[in-house]
Amino acid sequence: MTMLIEYLPILILLVVAGGFVVTSATVVTDSFGPRRFNRAKLAEYECGIEPTPLPAGVHGRFPIKYYITAMLFIVFDVEIIFLYPWAQSAESLAIFGLVEIALFIVTVFAAYAYVWRRGGLDWD
Repeated sequence: MTMLIEYLPILILLVVAGGFVVTSATVVTDSFGPRRFNRAKLAEYECGIEPTPLPAGVHGRFPIKYYITAMLFIVFDVEIIFLYPWAQSAESLAIFGLVEIALFIVTVFAAYAYVWRRGGLDWD
């Protein structure tokens, strides 16, 4: 029971942060946000491109390049985030940590070079 008391500040922080998210995302936006809907606001928006009319019963589709770009961003972003814990403990890991992070960076750059060569970063 004594050890659980040490986690009480973390639990309080999580409750306060969750309450802030719920309050700001629902209550505040519903209370103070404008309610002026018009045809332009309710229309589909595809990155500045005017949507083309589609046959009845067919929903608008985004080109796959948007999803590929988003997935690439997420993958490389997450890989780079893994560098932060290493940077915090680099001194205690010594040469082992240096070798491991060098291998990790080589792997990230190999994936980056592969995506670049395949044209995954070309927008047009």
